[in-house]
Amino acid sequence: MSEYKFKRVRFWGKILGSRDDYYIAQGISEDEMRDKMSLYSFNCVEWYVLLPATEAMLLDVSIAAKGPFIGDPSHEYEHTERRRKGERDEAVVEEVTIKVNEEKRLAATVHTIDKEVSVVPRGAFIKSPHGVVQTNRSFQGLSFSEAGKLSCFMHFTEPQNLKKKSVLEKADLEPSIDFLDPLSEDIPKGSWSLQFEHSSRVCVIRSLLWLGLTFFHVPMTPQHGHIYMGNGLKNLDLPFML
Repeated sequence: MSEYKFKRVRFWGKILGSRDDYYIAQGISEDEMRDKMSLYSFNCVEWYVLLPATEAMLLDVSIAAKGPFIGDPSHEYEHTERRRKGERDEAVVEEVTIKVNEEKRLAATVHTIDKEVSVVPRGAFIKSPHGVVQTNRSFQGLSFSEAGKLSCFMHFTEPQNLKKKSVLEKADLEPSIDFLDPLSEDIPKGSWSLQFEHSSRVCVIRSLLWLGLTFFHVPMTPQHGHIYMGNGLKNLDLPFML
């Protein structure tokens, strides 16, 4: 990976396949949140770059790629559907086949997991006046009481709910650290499990939406991180389990 000149590299996790598993790593450049490149490997020695997920790729994957991962990047998923074109008497029905390989599915899955369940403690990252997100070197960790609240943990991705808040709702926010959405605002409620483990010294949060995503934070220290170890399948039954 040395040829990419990353500022740092972190182990993202592993997606399990029926024949082989994918090890995932991410190289971080200047902006900690946006300048990320994902790579995959079967042996943690030879690494291959995953293409950035596009809207078209995400749509194709959501339609065509079903079932467990295989562990073969060239494996092709295929979905054929009938689409009606035109109106009334001029309408015709055409068969459309969507094909997507597993490497694109892998890129889409890593992107989606990052977008939906990537977690950081409030204040661990700071946004500069120029909009660059970097590690907050003065962050000394959440207190034990703060670590017991989902509102003190944030989605490490572009915010959605923050943009909808009124000026009054933003009045008590600190722009340099409150630029992300808290987990407490997620819908449905109950999609996170927060517990204290190791003699109550470590806060552990697990996603019930993407089973296998685990986050940890040691209160009163800057130590935190998350990892995904799972089959790469979203838990679509979650709303019926709550």
